[in-house]
Formats: sequence, C-alpha cells, structure tokens
Amino acid sequence: MSGKKNDDIEQLNSFLRGEISAVETYNQALEKVDNATAKKVLHDNLNSHASRVQTLRTEITRLGGSPADDSGAWGTFAKAVEGGAKIFGQSAAVSALEEGEEHGLKDYQGDLDELSVGLRSMVSEKLLGEQRKTRAAIDRLENIMD
Repeated sequence: MSGKKNDDIEQLNSFLRGEISAVETYNQALEKVDNATAKKVLHDNLNSHASRVQTLRTEITRLGGSPADDSGAWGTFAKAVEGGAKIFGQSAAVSALEEGEEHGLKDYQGDLDELSVGLRSMVSEKLLGEQRKTRAAIDRLENIMD
C-alpha cells in the first residue's frame, strides 16, 4: 500500500473516530432531553452522524484499511464533557453538543487538504456538507432551549 493511501486511511479513521464519538454523545444527550423539538433535532443529527460513520467505514475498507471500532480519545473527551452536561442540565448538554459540532467542523476543514484529491471531493461534498447542517441545527436548538 502506498504511503499516500496509508495517510488517507489514517486521516479517514481520525474522522471516523470523531463521528463515532458524536454518535455516542448524541445517544447520551437523547437520554436527558425532554423537549420534543429538541429530541427531533438530536435524532436527526444522530442519524446524520451515524450515516457518516457508515460512509467512512465503507471508504476505509475500499482503500484496503481497517476502520476504527471505537471513538478512542475523542470518546473519552466526549464522555467527560457530556457527563458534566448531565449534571448541569439540558442547556449544558446542548452547549456540549455545540462544542462537539464546532470541533468536528474545524476537524474536517483543517484536515481536508491532507487527503488525496479524489477523497477531498467526497469528504467536502458528503461529510463536510452534513457537518455544516448538524452544526447549524445545534445553533438553532440552542436558541430554542434558551
């Protein structure tokens, strides 16, 4: 396997760990939120992140790599943030999700140029576009919850 292909797989696995962490965090948040509108937004965002997990796993496998099975360090961070949010209530949980969405957006934008050209297009069109949508949805949700 070429070095660039290995680099691509490593970068996609980094994105994958972030998406797995997002799925874990949204599942935790859904347990704590009672507002029906908020639950709908959280479910929609959860489904978007779960779809990205599948897309990334498929792409990594197509490239001959082994997809990450867990969220790694991101999951530990997400659990710590979300655990604190559980103690402080629903608005803190939404703030934690907002922080995670912003981090995900910066991750995709900052590392996009690290990928080979073909993958850059896929990540930009499919994953980054969805990340922008889930980030915007959390912004709207934060305004609803205030």
